[in-house]
Amino acid sequence: MGVELARLPQKTTHKQAGGMRHLYNKSLWLLRVAILACVAFAAPFAYAQEFSGLARVNVARSQISDGWRGVVNLDLGLTQGVPWRVFTLTRPDRLVIDFKEVDWTGLTQDQFLNAKGVTAVRFGSFRPGWSRLVADLAAPMAVTQAGMAVNAESGAAQLSMQLAKVDRAAFDASAGAPHDPRWDLPPAAKVARPKARPGSVDTLRVVIDAGHGGIDPGAQEGGIKEADLMLTLARELREALLRAGGFEVVMTRNADEFVSLEGRVATAHQAGADLFLSLHADSLSVGKAQGATVYTLDEMATDEADQALAERHNREDLLAGLDLTGADDVVAGVLFDLARQETAPRAEALAQYVLSGIENATGAVNTRPLRKASFSVLKAADIPSILIEAGFLSTSQDRKNLSDPFWRAGFVAGVRDGIQAWAISDASIADLRRK
Repeated sequence: MGVELARLPQKTTHKQAGGMRHLYNKSLWLLRVAILACVAFAAPFAYAQEFSGLARVNVARSQISDGWRGVVNLDLGLTQGVPWRVFTLTRPDRLVIDFKEVDWTGLTQDQFLNAKGVTAVRFGSFRPGWSRLVADLAAPMAVTQAGMAVNAESGAAQLSMQLAKVDRAAFDASAGAPHDPRWDLPPAAKVARPKARPGSVDTLRVVIDAGHGGIDPGAQEGGIKEADLMLTLARELREALLRAGGFEVVMTRNADEFVSLEGRVATAHQAGADLFLSLHADSLSVGKAQGATVYTLDEMATDEADQALAERHNREDLLAGLDLTGADDVVAGVLFDLARQETAPRAEALAQYVLSGIENATGAVNTRPLRKASFSVLKAADIPSILIEAGFLSTSQDRKNLSDPFWRAGFVAGVRDGIQAWAISDASIADLRRK
């Protein structure tokens, strides 16, 4: 737990090196102070009470502002002190502050953000008992000062932080979330393999994953948030499948809430899913694209644009019914490969059928509609999984289509038809697959 600080660049002038070394040594001292203060503050409170939204933001004492020589100042007023930690992430460059726990009621980006060095800020519930603030940085920056002052009489707290520009190499070297058992989720619990469900063997259990949610709004264009739009689309697809008959549907989320990528895959395993569909609507900052695309897994993919959703996974979550905790990487990799020998062709066939259904229903798809990427939500080795980009929010026509309930009705009908056609074809060759 602590402040993630950048290393000194290797190539500097003597004068620059002296200045940077002073800044870095000062940062290391601040790091030790911040860690000691954070741990000392957290220890008594962790056992004395449970934090459940008791700390509220003081809007009048909260501001992100530009300082002298490119410095960014972050001030956050709270009604009481809470344990916290800070770190940076890259691609895109972000500052992340975790809290246990903050009620953000009343705070908006417009009143909070007043700095050119930060392009956007968002905050909200991260998971039960957790809150998170994410600031998108205009350039690589390191934390040079950080501390939370708590008023001994009122208990009110003020988090103050300063960030200064560093070079790309130093930022990338220091970026990454530190693992701390006091903050991070414990290892995945061992879960018994789901029992065979009652009912007809012809019933397919489909897990629909509405992308993003909560603290992670996804793409935002024209006043539309990808997270909200995909939740609406997921609900409509669920309704279409249930009305068609022969389907059971499980949602990874049914509200505007954050669900980790690990949690989405775990939901599919716990439900005993027959197939997994993840819904998204991308946005391009450069260039133009239009129409639906469907992704299947390719762990060797290197296209950075196709890696935007990729996050870490605990490998225990990726193959249901097998405990790989004690297995080395070679053994685990062999088991994954064996499972995917059967699953990968089924997922590719599912992608083709769904894409054909969408094209028949809407009349158009992307010019390169079938793609592969290493998206983490596709990594369940034993469940055919696809990721559907319903369109591009950065393209006005796609944005208009996705906002139109009549167009979406045709789209979900196409997805439904594709799944039904795939199910018939998949069942017809089931006896030919490896036992």
